Amino acid sequence: MERNIKTCTAQYKTAALDLIETVFTEHENAAEGKMVRRLAEEIRAKEYYVPELELIMTDEADEVIGYAMFSRFHLEGRYSDELLLLSPVAVKTALQRQHISKELIEYGLRKARALGYKAVLVEGDPRNYRPRGFKTAADYGICPGPNVHLPHIDCLMVRELVPGGLAHIHGLVDYGFYEALR
Repeated sequence: MERNIKTCTAQYKTAALDLIETVFTEHENAAEGKMVRRLAEEIRAKEYYVPELELIMTDEADEVIGYAMFSRFHLEGRYSDELLLLSPVAVKTALQRQHISKELIEYGLRKARALGYKAVLVEGDPRNYRPRGFKTAADYGICPGPNVHLPHIDCLMVRELVPGGLAHIHGLVDYGFYEALR
C-alpha cells in the first residue's frame, strides 16, 4: 500500500475531520467523536494553530487514513513559542497497528524540531507514546492543573525536541482555553 505524509491542505480538511470523528466514535462513543472533531476545528481557528504541523497520511487512492496535529501550547501563559501539543491523533480503525501513527508522529517531531520548537506535550496511553521518546511530564515539572483529570499521572507526557529543551519549561497544564474540552 502506497502511503504519503503531507500537510493537511484545504482539499483534505473535511476528510480529516470526518476521520477523527469516525475513529473516536468507534473507539469511545459518538459524543467523544464529536468533541474531538470540535477540538480540531477549534485549534485550527485559534492563534496556536501551526498549519504546517497539521499532518495527514493518504493511501494510493488519496484517501485520508491517518492524522496528527501539533499546535502551539502554553503553560500558565508561557512557552507558546517553544512548546507544542500533540492532539488529536487518529488512524482509520481497520488500519491501526500498521505504524501509521508512528510515522506521522515521527515526521511531525522532525518537522517541529526544524521549525525551532523545543518540546511536545501529549496526553494519552503511555504504551503508545513511550516508544516515541515521550516521558512522564511531571518528572519535568509539567503537571496537570486542577481541571485536568487523568487515569494516571503517566498519561501526561512530554518529549524534548532538542537536548535540554525542557530545562526551563514548567507549570500547570490547563485546556480551559479550548471550549471543546470544557
